[in-house]
Amino acid sequence: MPALTNTSLTDQVITVCFAPGQDADWFAASEKVHDLLQANGTPSRRYRVRHRRLIGWLTRFIGYYLLDAAHRFGAITIAAGGRKSRLDLTGTAATAAHDAALRWRAWHAHVAATTPPARPFEDYLAQHHTDPAKVSAHEARRRFEQQPRVLAMLAHHLDPYELPAYQAGEATYTGLHWRIALVGDALITTDGRLLTPAGGSVADRFRFLNDACAYLRSLDPRARLCAVTIT
Repeated sequence: MPALTNTSLTDQVITVCFAPGQDADWFAASEKVHDLLQANGTPSRRYRVRHRRLIGWLTRFIGYYLLDAAHRFGAITIAAGGRKSRLDLTGTAATAAHDAALRWRAWHAHVAATTPPARPFEDYLAQHHTDPAKVSAHEARRRFEQQPRVLAMLAHHLDPYELPAYQAGEATYTGLHWRIALVGDALITTDGRLLTPAGGSVADRFRFLNDACAYLRSLDPRARLCAVTIT
């Protein structure tokens, strides 16, 4: 049986960074991901594309310096990556924050208002790690998921493994998700370092995301990014 973790079983997104002048096509991004994570991936269209005020009427139809760009009514709206200066990172973060705020408000109205606070999965995970013979992986997950608030989250198609972030309030929950929209679950730097959370807790994710977002801000506008989804 695989090790029990406190993350939901979803695909992961890796952000790959390239310095100006480096080969930054899809093959190069896939190679970096495979070398460091021994995994294959596919492009993840998650970045909004910036259209400058004066020449945007022309560049919105041109995919230069972009990776796996998608069009809507002929205009480019989203891409899996490209030159940092062409990606609308602020708009990407704002969209993610808006969507997260809607989810949190739905949770607050339909789950928090009708159920008592629940213990996060980390508590049950710790019981399993302390005494696996007494609390099996299956039993730890069962104890967590039998809580009324967790059951309500499952019923409303909300990820129960984000419970600590939901219970920390709207600002914390939205802050988590706009950072995730920019970085994903891991980041590969221009010099080939792999940045990941130190652990599975929300606090560990925030520390990683804060460092990764600061790294993105420090990159030259000519640097390139590519988002890769791995399963």
